[in-house]
Amino acid sequence: METPISFGTDGWRATLDEFTAPRVRMVGQAVADYLREVEGREGGTVAVGYDARETSRGFAEELCRVLAANGFDALIPPRDCPTPLAVWTIADRELAGALVVSASHNPPNYNGVKFFPHDAAPALPEVTDEIMARIGEPRALPEEEHGSVREEDLLEAYADHAFELVGVGPDADADLAGLEVVYDAMHGSGRGFTDELLERAGATVHRRRCEQDPDFGGTNPEPSAENLQGLAEEVRERDADLGIANDGDSDRIAVVTPERGFLDENLFFAATYDYLLEDDSGPAVRTVSTTFLVDRVAEAHGEDVVETAVGYKWVAEAMKDADALVGGEESGGFSIRGHVREKDGVLMALLAGAVESERSYDDRVDALLSEFGEIHQHKVSVDCPDDRKQDVLSALEAELPDEVAGERVERVNDTDGFKILLEDGSWLLVRPSGTEPKMRIYAEADSEARVEELLDEGRELVEPLV
Repeated sequence: METPISFGTDGWRATLDEFTAPRVRMVGQAVADYLREVEGREGGTVAVGYDARETSRGFAEELCRVLAANGFDALIPPRDCPTPLAVWTIADRELAGALVVSASHNPPNYNGVKFFPHDAAPALPEVTDEIMARIGEPRALPEEEHGSVREEDLLEAYADHAFELVGVGPDADADLAGLEVVYDAMHGSGRGFTDELLERAGATVHRRRCEQDPDFGGTNPEPSAENLQGLAEEVRERDADLGIANDGDSDRIAVVTPERGFLDENLFFAATYDYLLEDDSGPAVRTVSTTFLVDRVAEAHGEDVVETAVGYKWVAEAMKDADALVGGEESGGFSIRGHVREKDGVLMALLAGAVESERSYDDRVDALLSEFGEIHQHKVSVDCPDDRKQDVLSALEAELPDEVAGERVERVNDTDGFKILLEDGSWLLVRPSGTEPKMRIYAEADSEARVEELLDEGRELVEPLV
């Protein structure tokens, strides 16, 4: 029996035995019905992007056909492209929305589809609930009422916008001349986009895994420390200034530095925000699982921080409400004011180049840790069936401790699961995964040893409840 189509944290994803052409067409019909019945659109254009997986172009074409049969025009790029390019095209051309066929960092035997509404931000639950309620067999208007499908490159307009926003590039006052970057596409959709923009901005770019490979070279296109060891080695061997990687659909970024190797995304966030505050102002938005170092940077500049549940849709919504300068999450998704409110690993790669050109990330992070103290964070997972997650949280609420690892509990934040804040400034977070049958346990403290101690106690709290 097939699992029902369900839009989770980041769209619908499934293995290819369930992610089939007939079911993709049903999603296309549901989106067309949503646009017509909820938003009142009788037509308009929808961008349809897709990633580098072997099946993605075909699924994207199926979506285009369904949209056209329902009276909408569909705009599809000639090749796989980063998700954020399709999203930015919504804002640039005032489109009705975008569909993107991608399973992001999942293995090759997965695929997925995301919907982005006309505000060029992740769809909130009230939107995806309306879409799921309309899942059904495709229908068609009379042929004379059909829309068109056209193929069009999305890079050039995006490139002009990115150069202007970051302030580097062919027509800007500054460029990245003298910067040497190793770029790792992980065989994903960033190849020919992220590296191209860095090069046009003046950087010398050495390319890794920039060949098209639907199997991603046998490694999931997840820019984790483990998967980027080769990038770190090449940065050192070439004596390069920076290593940059994107995930499979290039909405996330990872950075490698000469001294640190893989740069923890929390440190990247804090250092990049500190750079932006040199010439601008505004609060930061971060998820509940993201470092307090961002808060300390904000406080030093007289700014505020808004904390949200995990999931970039909540970051995006808070960025709008707070007119935030930057929003991000510890998993490598970020965006900045003046851009769409969707995480964008291509734009952030260009911004990372600009940051590094002014002062290296290693120096910036050293200065922040010297000023605000050491920050270490890690997370682990405990297997937990989806239908047990709420029971585990309810049981945990009844057993929340007054002390964790020898430190008194100062307060508990229940924005997303339970974040237990301790008197010494460290914290422990327990929350259900939105994408896997697991409970996530995060900890942050001033040493690796202290983080491990907190994680051990977190496991002891959660495992008996599963």
